[in-house]
Amino acid sequence: MEEKKDGDEKEDGEEGKDQSPAQQYDLYVLNDELSDKLKLLNYEEDYANLAASYRTISREYFVKNTNIGEQFFIFITLSAWLIQKAIDPSFAFPEEFDDPNATISRILEALRSKNISITFPPNKLKTGAGEQCLYVLDKLADLALAAEQFSWIKADPVLENDEETEVEVDQAEITIEQFDENEQIDIADDDDNEIVMDLKAMPSRINGGKNQQSLDGILHSDADVDSWKLEVERVAPHLKVTFEQDSKSWRMHLERMRSLQKAVAELLNTTEPRLKSIINELDKTMERIVNREKHFNNQLEPVLTKFCLAKERITEVKDKYREISGGISERTQKLQHVSDELEQIKQQIEEKSLRNSDGAPMLRLKQALQKMESEILTMNVQISVIEQSLLQSQLNNRAAYNAYFQDLHT
Repeated sequence: MEEKKDGDEKEDGEEGKDQSPAQQYDLYVLNDELSDKLKLLNYEEDYANLAASYRTISREYFVKNTNIGEQFFIFITLSAWLIQKAIDPSFAFPEEFDDPNATISRILEALRSKNISITFPPNKLKTGAGEQCLYVLDKLADLALAAEQFSWIKADPVLENDEETEVEVDQAEITIEQFDENEQIDIADDDDNEIVMDLKAMPSRINGGKNQQSLDGILHSDADVDSWKLEVERVAPHLKVTFEQDSKSWRMHLERMRSLQKAVAELLNTTEPRLKSIINELDKTMERIVNREKHFNNQLEPVLTKFCLAKERITEVKDKYREISGGISERTQKLQHVSDELEQIKQQIEEKSLRNSDGAPMLRLKQALQKMESEILTMNVQISVIEQSLLQSQLNNRAAYNAYFQDLHT
């Protein structure tokens, strides 16, 4: 698993090198747009409340792999929910232990049914995050919005209210002199590459020196310096300019960066010695641990050899015990079988002895014999009577026969 992760990290690093710096953040933009589309579909109530394992996602949830199992499960269930909304209402939600290949193929087949091209291998979706997963979810979200007849409306521009804007820096108050100095600095920075013009030489070039005297009068004022300073001090409080610095100004960001750089440098100066001392202590501690480990290994080596030998002996004894116990179990089964047969024979003997000791059958036998004797006697009497009647009838027939023949001869 570690080798596979290292390989995936290498592949991600090679892909990141091939991309431009701006393209590496396209996934964040795509995930942010997907989050907005899901909120428009009201997935926070319709999807997240379907089961306890379903939940909402952050705006960069599918950008990188943090928990592959959880991200893959959220990806397939969210895809199934979008497919039910956009393509097939009878699409079954996948379970946690379903075959991932079958689930991915079902999702891709639903996309192909809407003529959406799939140019990447399905195995890319098993990670549960990345460009391919975002592509599938984004296409399904677009189809779901289209199925609900959602249309984008051009937003009306909103007038900015300066009172409600939040600025990270406090309001700054500058005087006229500071404002002029800043403006002069900005102008000087902007005009570094321009040609410097000599104002004193301009009139001589233009008018041939006729207005030199008037120009000198303008450059050299006759006003009193003290009165001018007093007037400036009186008017200066009324000439203060207050403005809110724009948080998007590059000058403010540059100043902020410089202040943060200075703070980091100061903190680095104070923390670097401590970090170095901690590193040295950790190196010494690790060296001590290694030495102690070697010492323990040397001391425990004979004990470990004895332990290994004892373990081998125990395994041999256990094998012998298994063999002996196997023979005992077979003999025990045979003994049980013989005991069962003996018990059956004993029961048969007891039943026969009970039958032999019982007098009721003999009494019934005697009664049956007596009854048979009486019946035989009755039958003998009947036979005698029948024989007598038969003999009598034969005698009668002979007498009648003789009389018949005598009548014939006469």
